[in-house]
Amino acid sequence: MARSKLSLPLAIVVVLHVLLAGLVYAEPEMDPYKILGVTKGASQAEIKKFYKRLAKEWHPDKNKDPGAEDMFIKITKSYEILSNEEKRANYDRYGQMDDTQPYGNTHYGHRHDSFYFDESFFNFPFNSKNHRDFADSKYTLHFNQYVNDVVPDSYKRPYLIKITSDWCFSCIHIEPVWKEVVQEMESLGVGVGVVDVGYERRLANHLGAHRTPSILGVINGKVTFFHYAVAKEHLRQFVEELLPQRLVERVTDKNDLQFLNSWHELNKPHVLLFDQVPAVPLLYKLAAFAYKDYLQFGYVDQGLSETANLQKQFNINTYAPTMLVFKENIDKPADIIQAKGMKKQIIDEFMSNNKFLLAPRLVNQKLFDELCPVKQFHRRRKYCVLLITGDEEIFSFGNQAFLSFASTNTREVVRFAYVYQRLQQPLCDILTQNKDSVQSQPQVVILERRNAAGKAFFKPVTAWNGSEEDKQCLQEELERLQKDPSILIHDAMLPELNNEFASMFIIRWIYASYDYLSEVIDDILHNNWREMMPLLSLIFSALFILFGTVVIQAFSDSSDDKQTKPKAKDGTKAENGSSGSSSTSSRPPKKNFVEVTELTDITYMSNLVKLRPGHMNIVLVLTDASKNILLSKFAKEVYSFTGSLTLHFSFLNLDKHSEWMNTLLEYTQDAMQIDADDDEGANRKMDYTGYVLALNGHKKYLCLFKPVYTGEDLDSKSSEDEGAASGGRSRSRSRDDHPPRKSNRARSISTLQIHHKLDRLGLWMERLMEGTLPRYYIPAWPGLDKITPNK
Repeated sequence: MARSKLSLPLAIVVVLHVLLAGLVYAEPEMDPYKILGVTKGASQAEIKKFYKRLAKEWHPDKNKDPGAEDMFIKITKSYEILSNEEKRANYDRYGQMDDTQPYGNTHYGHRHDSFYFDESFFNFPFNSKNHRDFADSKYTLHFNQYVNDVVPDSYKRPYLIKITSDWCFSCIHIEPVWKEVVQEMESLGVGVGVVDVGYERRLANHLGAHRTPSILGVINGKVTFFHYAVAKEHLRQFVEELLPQRLVERVTDKNDLQFLNSWHELNKPHVLLFDQVPAVPLLYKLAAFAYKDYLQFGYVDQGLSETANLQKQFNINTYAPTMLVFKENIDKPADIIQAKGMKKQIIDEFMSNNKFLLAPRLVNQKLFDELCPVKQFHRRRKYCVLLITGDEEIFSFGNQAFLSFASTNTREVVRFAYVYQRLQQPLCDILTQNKDSVQSQPQVVILERRNAAGKAFFKPVTAWNGSEEDKQCLQEELERLQKDPSILIHDAMLPELNNEFASMFIIRWIYASYDYLSEVIDDILHNNWREMMPLLSLIFSALFILFGTVVIQAFSDSSDDKQTKPKAKDGTKAENGSSGSSSTSSRPPKKNFVEVTELTDITYMSNLVKLRPGHMNIVLVLTDASKNILLSKFAKEVYSFTGSLTLHFSFLNLDKHSEWMNTLLEYTQDAMQIDADDDEGANRKMDYTGYVLALNGHKKYLCLFKPVYTGEDLDSKSSEDEGAASGGRSRSRSRDDHPPRKSNRARSISTLQIHHKLDRLGLWMERLMEGTLPRYYIPAWPGLDKITPNK
């Protein structure tokens, strides 16, 4: 008990000591606001003003005070903190002065509910929120920043992105390599980004990164994961593999003329790099990717004997990398740089100054916008001298003369270009004021663009043949333009240029498919199963459905073949059950038969007059004698259409309701006419046996099917069948109209004829479902008295 009583005061003393220590160290050693003499709400202009005054006052070269040097360092450090918004916010929040110290360290820790914890006591080496590396915070990416900045910029340079998270053990091991690679890649022009999964889960899911640490590359908006050991050489190779394969062409004495002469076809200047190393430098590849839309790049390995003539021709110094740019003149470079250590800034400046030929061809709207920019201010006027010409051989002299004139131009405000009238007809018609869209002779036009919508002022200068008079006339107009811009008297709205280099849709589709398949194969090879599961599920589902359909179809076909003969017999029995006067429906005993309802005065209202909108009743017309045969055939022909919920099937007994049939078909007299060559047609009663009516009760119309086989030729089906199947005329009547013969042969022939009356009903049903059959509209359905038998 005594020991416990002593331990309580001791614990209180320890706690008070810790609290006092926290209070002592809570105050920062140096306050940048006090050192510069500004308030916490001071603007950047005020901070800069006070810094300059104090720096001048305490500079060691001017102030001989012993503490001047220390004071100058504090002033500089304070300005460095407060001039950077991020560092200033860190200081305001955490009291942070030194970038190398994590937030909440022993000197500048923050309070938690008035109790101070010394986090260094635990010494956790994880990448937690308060211990996050300041080197990574510089590259932290957010979702909107990635979508709006990184993705568009990835079409000019590749990005290397690290996926990390708090309390990530493995992230610690790759940090030294990552920092070294970032330092090198950033100097070469590679973009760098860091995504913290704990704070940017949305972006991590968007990138498909589900584990940490991960490293991925982004180029042309496409994400590629790094799957190898994190080593400097592997990451460097990964960046190189992100770039397109044919960015830089190897040039030797054998193909140098072919390479340089392609300037006209590609409409680009050509750049040649001479260097001693056998592999193309990564810096040069990155520059080639950034300027791929403007320049064509080649590389000459000075260590090869096959390049000796090139080095001698252009007098290349073998001790330093040399870069040449060629424009229209392939014998002499238009510009040259040579440096022992070629830097990115030097290359970028060199490329930017040589992006265009002396007189490039306008091949798309993007090039037109850059060559002839919209006027912004009076002092930034840009004029475009445009030659409208053709690509035939007869125009070559004039085109060459225009190029020669452009090469002597020294005015920065004037750009020269030419356009092929055949390929850019709408633009040329406006500038030449040609109303007939007929190719005219070459002409030079001076224009100035006024707004992005296409408004421009222009003046046709002269017809151009390349003569000295033409050159002199153009020179005089340019001199007048320099003194008086108002000579551009015409104005118009210019149309957007056609993209002459746009690839065909099928080519773009092939390239897109190839990229997608490459990505899928890459994911499969590296077991990235989480991202692959939706695709694999889709593929297996499609294969399962396809396989199941084939198997079911195969078994269905075999069962149909086996049951063809029994079906007819069973069908006759089933439909016989519905032939009684008191029965109103046929009950199919098997699934292969159709439920067919007899159309009588009882079922008339529900099956026709009050049929729901969109529904249709398919009615077979028969007699007592032909009932069994026609119902069996009818069921077989329409069976494949029974899956439709909008079709109903019925039959009408002609022996009972012939008057209703005659009344209904009065509205289809054009379809019921008999051929004029049938002499007895007027003296015969029309036989409707085997007719099929498609009745739409709601819209009050019918479609008519007439028998396609009448027994004239038992072994053939005439070409008239197609016309009859579509509701056309049947060119002969059925022999059912003749008095029946009592011989067995006659009965057999008659049965065969009736059975074949519905041979083409299936084709007619297909056209009915397609909606291509003629329709006969009925003012009103015949009344009940027309259905009731007149006996």
